[in-house]
Amino acid sequence: MSKQYEAAMRMAINAAEKFVGATSPNPPVGCIALDKAGKVLLGAAHQKAGTAHAEAAVLNLAQKLGKAEAIHTLVVTLEPCNHRGRTPPCVEAILKQKNIRRVVIGCRDPNPEVAGGGVEALRKAGLEVIESVLEQECKFLIRAFAKFVQTKRPYVTLKAAFTRHGSMVPPAGQKTFTSDASLLFAHELRKRADALWTGSSTVIADNPEFTVRWVPDHPGKKRILVLSDRRRRVSQEWIKKAQGNGFTVHLAPTLDEGLDYLGKQGVLEVLVETGPELREAWLQSGLWDESVVITQGQADDDEDEDVRIEFRDAPEDE
Repeated sequence: MSKQYEAAMRMAINAAEKFVGATSPNPPVGCIALDKAGKVLLGAAHQKAGTAHAEAAVLNLAQKLGKAEAIHTLVVTLEPCNHRGRTPPCVEAILKQKNIRRVVIGCRDPNPEVAGGGVEALRKAGLEVIESVLEQECKFLIRAFAKFVQTKRPYVTLKAAFTRHGSMVPPAGQKTFTSDASLLFAHELRKRADALWTGSSTVIADNPEFTVRWVPDHPGKKRILVLSDRRRRVSQEWIKKAQGNGFTVHLAPTLDEGLDYLGKQGVLEVLVETGPELREAWLQSGLWDESVVITQGQADDDEDEDVRIEFRDAPEDE
């Protein structure tokens, strides 16, 4: 059955990926229900904090579709929770469905305060628990959550675009020099972030909006915009415009202060979109986690751009 579990886990990961950026301060989680023969019955994902977790969402949907009694195995990207928060524990919901006899998980909860509790409770109740199916992929899915629960600070993604000549400044008369594909990718990065961070030089030079426009955003998503502006060069007019676009604007005197502030707000990931000076400060600080660099192709209409993604602490076995 190992191949079936891997296939189901990929489905669960795909389901969860659609809601990255919508679940904070919870992690994105996907769950797939299988019958006794290993056939997929249905699947679901956690969509937003305060709503049903992935396992509960699957069980609720199964009840509506009349498939609850057919579930034998749950395949879930993250260890089911065994603590009560805004919603009941997932372990409790699983154990109420007596026909479920096996739970397949991708990775354990990275929160040191709860790690292993769900697995232990399920096994104590007599269920078979299979661990570490596509473990690295499942850990990668929740990398921002893992950083948050272990450090109380958000995962920091740096994004930068360079011309073929190595400049971050668009040619005269242009707002951008990257392809439509790269713009779409950039807006996907914004969509998955709970906050954005920029500097006064970028605001003054580009008058950016920082909204998600090239892809459908998570419904009702509100973000924080952190501004590095020690000399107070950014106008109140621009700040009010950002607030009108749904941002909570925070002026950060230092990188550390801004990260601590975001952590207290439950922010899992912050996307840094800034100019060369502040970008270099981030790189030198060692406070970043992921760097995305887009370099323009050799011709103006060339979409064959170079996109490089680097991780400061590369995941194991990557």
